Amino acid sequence: MALSREQLAQRVAQEFSDGYYVNLGIGIPTLAANHIPEGMEVMLQSENGILGMGAFPLDEDVDPDLINAGKQTVTLVPGASIFSSADSFAMIRGGHVDLTVLGAFEVDCQGNIASYMIPGKLIKGMGGAMDLVAGADNIIVTMTHASKHGDSKLLAECTLPLTGKGCIKRVLTDLALLDIADGKFILRERAPGVSIEEIKALTAGELVIPEHVPEMQL
Repeated sequence: MALSREQLAQRVAQEFSDGYYVNLGIGIPTLAANHIPEGMEVMLQSENGILGMGAFPLDEDVDPDLINAGKQTVTLVPGASIFSSADSFAMIRGGHVDLTVLGAFEVDCQGNIASYMIPGKLIKGMGGAMDLVAGADNIIVTMTHASKHGDSKLLAECTLPLTGKGCIKRVLTDLALLDIADGKFILRERAPGVSIEEIKALTAGELVIPEHVPEMQL
C-alpha cells in the first residue's frame, strides 16, 4: 500500500543525522518534526526566522504568535532562537542548512524541480523555495508518486515552471525512495506491499532497478 502522509514524514525523518540543521518545507515535510528519532538532536529551521522548532502543538499548547513559514502554529525546543527573515535567508544562502526537505509538483530525472506554481491557478508566490534549492546541497523531495488523476510526477522533463535546475538528488514518494544520478531515477526502497511493477508503471522518467530493492523500514 502507498504510504500515508505520516508514514512519509516518519521515513524522511530517518534521513536526519545528529546535529543537523534542517529546513522543513510546507506540507508533508512539516510533519517530520513529530518523528525525529529518539536521542537525536536536530535543529529545525523555518525561513520566516526560527531555529529550533519542536513538534506540532496540541490544541491546548497552541501559541498564535509562534508560526512557521506556512502560517502553521509551532512549538520551540530549549535553546531555540527567533530572528529576522533577513538573517534566516543569510543562513540558507550561506549554505548553513545541512538538509532541506521540500514538497513538489514534479521532479525530473535531470534533478529539476517544479514546486511553486501551476499556470492558471492562484499562487502566493515562490516564497523561500528558490533560495532553499539554490543554497542547499542536500535536498530531499517528498511527494505523491502520481497526481490525483494517476499521472506520473517523476518525469523525463518537468512540464511546469521550474523552481530549480539540477539540484535534486533524492525523492521520497508514497511508493518509493529514489536517487537521481546520470539522468536516471534509481530505485532504492519501495513502500511495504508495493511492487516494483507498480512503481515502474507510474514513473515516466527513465528508471534503474537494482537487483535487490528492499522494503522501507518504518
